Formats: sequence, C-alpha cells, structure tokens
Amino acid sequence: MTQPPADNTAEHPTGHACIQSYLATLDNSPGVYRMLDAESRVLYVGKAKSLKKRVANYAKPSGHSPRIARMISETASMMFLTTRTETEALLLEQNLIKQLKPRYNVLLRDDKSFPNILITRDHAFPQITKHRGAKTRKGAYFGPFASAGAVNRTLNQLQKVFLLRNCSDSMFDSRTRPCLLYQIKRCSGPCVGKISAADYAAAVRDAERFLQGKSTGVQEALAAEMEAASEALEFERAAALRDRIRALTQVQSVQGINPRGVAEADIVALHMEGGQACVQVFFIRANQNWGNRDYYPRTGAGAGPEEVLQGFLGQFYENKEPPRLILTSHDIEDRELMAAALSERAGRKVEIAFPQRGEKTELVAGALRNAKESLGRKMAESAAQGKLLKGLAEAFGLEAPPNRVEIYDNSHIQGTNAVGAMVVAGPEGFVKSQYRKFNIRGDDLTPGDDFGMMKEVLTRRFKRLLKEDPDRQGDTWPDLLLIDGGAGQVGAVAQIMGDLGVTDIPIVGVAKGIDRDAGKEEFHRPGQRPFALRHTDPVLYFIQRLRDEAHRFAIGTHRAKRAKAVGATPLDEIPGVGATRKRALLTHFGSAKAVSRAGLADLKAVDGISDSLAETIYGFFHERG
Repeated sequence: MTQPPADNTAEHPTGHACIQSYLATLDNSPGVYRMLDAESRVLYVGKAKSLKKRVANYAKPSGHSPRIARMISETASMMFLTTRTETEALLLEQNLIKQLKPRYNVLLRDDKSFPNILITRDHAFPQITKHRGAKTRKGAYFGPFASAGAVNRTLNQLQKVFLLRNCSDSMFDSRTRPCLLYQIKRCSGPCVGKISAADYAAAVRDAERFLQGKSTGVQEALAAEMEAASEALEFERAAALRDRIRALTQVQSVQGINPRGVAEADIVALHMEGGQACVQVFFIRANQNWGNRDYYPRTGAGAGPEEVLQGFLGQFYENKEPPRLILTSHDIEDRELMAAALSERAGRKVEIAFPQRGEKTELVAGALRNAKESLGRKMAESAAQGKLLKGLAEAFGLEAPPNRVEIYDNSHIQGTNAVGAMVVAGPEGFVKSQYRKFNIRGDDLTPGDDFGMMKEVLTRRFKRLLKEDPDRQGDTWPDLLLIDGGAGQVGAVAQIMGDLGVTDIPIVGVAKGIDRDAGKEEFHRPGQRPFALRHTDPVLYFIQRLRDEAHRFAIGTHRAKRAKAVGATPLDEIPGVGATRKRALLTHFGSAKAVSRAGLADLKAVDGISDSLAETIYGFFHERG
C-alpha cells in the first residue's frame, strides 16, 4: 500500500500535526515510510515492525533528539509501503536510502566492488589472475581483497612460490618460447612444455590450499621436497625450493594480523568525532588478513554510532556477499534483524557479533584504532582543503568558498578520438565518483576545434543538469568552473552558458604565461583583466593540481578510446558476437576481412558458432554490400 504525499496547501499542517493526520490510515503492518518536506524532497526513509506505532511515536510533541526534532519540524507529507515481514522492510529501506539519498539518513558514499584472486578451471593449465565483478568465469575465487594493491602484492608473491601462469589463454596458445616471467622464475613455462600437466596441477592444488588457509601443510611439503633434493645432490632444485619457501613466508609476514581463532570474518569498526565518521573494514579469510579499507559515511545530520553502523552494514552488503561472521565495534540497533536480512540475502547463516573478550575483541580494537587514526588524517586534510577553497574564493572574488569546483579539459590527436573530461573537487578533495567523460559526437566539428568540443561538452552537461535539477536543490550544480585556456576560451564558455540561461556560475580560465612555465599562469574572467598569483602562493599550487588532474583524466580517457578503436572490428557490431566468439572467428579465419568474405558453410564450421548465428554473420556482411 502506497500513501501519496498530501496536498501541500497553506491549510495543510506540518510537523507533528502532519504526522498525526496519517495515523487513521495506518495499521500494524511492517513496512517502510518516507518523510518529505514542503518541496516533496525525501528527508528520511525508515522501516518499522508496526507502521502505526512508529508513526505514532513521531507524532508525539516531545521526547525526541535534536536531530529527529528538526526532521519532524520539516515534515510536510509522508509515504508508506507495507511489506510481509520486518526483514523485507529492512532490505527495502536500505535500497531506498541508496537510491534517494535522504538528508537525515546515514549514507555510504563510496561503494566500490572488491577484487578477488581467480584460479581458472576452463583450461588444461589454469591461470591465476585478479578478478573484479560478476563471477561468471569457471574457476575458484578467493577474496574479497581490500584493494587492487593487496591483490597485486599477493599475486606477485604467489607467482614466486607456485610459478603459475598469469597470461591470457590466447597468449598462452601462441607462445613458441618461454616469456620473461619464466626467465626470472615467476612462471614454470607450461606454454612450451617446461613442466608436465601433472606437476602443474600439483602446484595449482598447493596454491588453492594456501589461499584456503592451509599454508602450514604447503610449507611442510616444500621443506620435505627441498630436503630430498638436497640429499639427492640436486642443489639447483633445492635452492629453487628454498626460494619458494622464503617467498611463502614473506606472503604471510606482509599480511600482518593472521588470527588463529577466526577463519572468516569482516571486522567493522566505527569512530566518530566532530560530526564526522570513519568505518574501517578488515577482511579475514582462511585465517588470513586480506587487507582493510576505510569509509567515511554521511552521518545523517547527527545520528548516533549504533544507527550509523547499522546503516553502513545494510548498504555495504547490499551488493556484496557477506561473510559468515561480522564483528562490530558497537552493538547495532536490530542486530538479530540485520543478521536475518543478510542471511536471507546470502542464502546461508550470517552472524553479527559485538565481542567483549578474547581474540575477537583484540581484532576489533585494532580496527578501531585504525578508524580513529584515519579519521584524524581525514579531518586534517579537510581543514587544509577548506583553507585552499577559501583562498580560491578570495583570489577569484567569489561570495563564499566553493563546495563544488568543476574543471574541464579536452584531449585528441588532430581531432581523432576526441574526448572531453570533467573532474570535480570539493571540501574533501577530488570527488572521483563525480568525474565524467564525454565522447565528442559533433560530426560538423573541424578536427582540433577546441572551442567546438568545449561547446558540446558544456551544452550536454548543463542541459542534463537543467533537466534533472532545474531548481538546484541537489549538490550536483557547480559553484565554480575552471577552464584550461585564456581569454578566447573564457569568452566562448561565457557565451555558451549565456545561451543555456546559466549566467550566475563564475568562470575562470587558467592559461600558461608567455613562456608557458608552470608557476606563471594567468587567470582570465569574463569582462575582467587577467591577473596572476604570487609564485609561492599555495592557492596557485592548488589550481595547478586541479588543472593537472583534469588533464590526466582527459589524456587517460583519450588513450583508452584510442586503444579500443585500434582493436575494433566490424564483428563488434554483429548481435550475438561477443569477445569469445569474436576470438574464435579471428582464430579460424585470421582476420575480420576474411570473416566478411567467408561462405555460410565455412562460418558454420567454426567452433562455438551455431547455424543461426552463422546466418546472422553472413547476412550482416552481405546485406551491407
């Protein structure tokens, strides 16, 4: 049942009276409620075991925290959705929070996927590699690891120990002599028969045993092999085994904490200070520490630690598989309910524990110490960033320090593979989740027309903003535009923005000086004389960092587009032909041109190409001609 927001007329009550008016329409069903302000913006999303009882509590005129009292006073209407169970309500609540981002809810702002280590099982000589995303490839997955760096370090050491290949299947099949990794003893050379299939399979089993936490048995087996080789006077083999044992020991030492009594857990610790929060998550798998990552959730205008941690857990595991045990630094609200919701999502039991003694308490204490230190560093960086933004406002005559600075740049080679790039900075530094790339589409642009490219980028950017947030209620409108260029570029941008009806956003062009030396930049504003900052001014260095970041992002995007174009073939346009079938066709015929000339019978003879797909491929090329 959905209750639409009430008509916000002058007669319609707000605050406690508004909430009270909904009580007659509610029963004791579980569900989710939304509180909206006079502009129908969602203030808060919550779940309830009994919607009637929860709303009745909000309708009371007293007994609320300052945060809840503020929220109630701003409430002009409510919406309701009933569910079958409270667990279902909890899951729906977290989905809506992530989607709607209400001001008074705790919000997890950085929510990236985690990398895994994959040992493939679709090849006679399995590959060990880093994997991120859906687990669609056949193989054994180990993770999650906290970062790509944690995976890369582990992979590097595992290659020294187990000598497994990391090359792609196509590269493996094309080798006629061993690669450099074989020469530096990072691979056993299975591509050219330097190791038997049986011995390679044994190495794969050892690698899997190690990643499952059975490292002691692996080390003992390697030590026995080394001793046997030494007794047989096979000193070169003994030395190689000794090096592998050393590498294995190094893997374990860089992991730091390796708990004995906790085989699989996420350790989640929260530290709050000065209205800000840091959550540290440590990943323990197979009795090994696979890294940690810090998060800085929005605290919902003053929520307490139990609510912050519960909101974090619900959103963090919304698209990730939870472990069997989650250890927390605070006893969250509705702990049993959250465990039931995560268990339902995972399809197995998930326990959430707030340990009070023993090794688990020590693990949480370590994570909590990291959270406190990380938040201290973050607050120091934010203070420094705040000073720089204040200096930026003073330098460019802004009314207040900008909360959102957008920096634009273009990249191309003689007009080809042209891209525009936008990076974003604010009080917390660069906001990489807000970066945007623009593939330049203008067919009528002269190659190298930077003005035309900038016009296309800004037109697309601000037309979308005007459509999605015309009243500028969100936080996606910039307070300052920085453009890489001088008076000409600034004048052109000002005209573009004027044509769009957006004339109140300050525009500054950053141009190199006469001899184009960094440090002698000139700054241009519409209708004003250019000026420069002192060579030692920290604000000048800050602007250089902003411009360089935009340039780096634009160049990287351009290179990626160019590399993709180099590898593109007409086969990419055929429905049903993905990467695997494309590779099969190119391997069979040698080139895309040969595929286009092939007869229907020849296409049907390719492994993995069905009769119907062969007819599609044949029709694609011959109908075009």
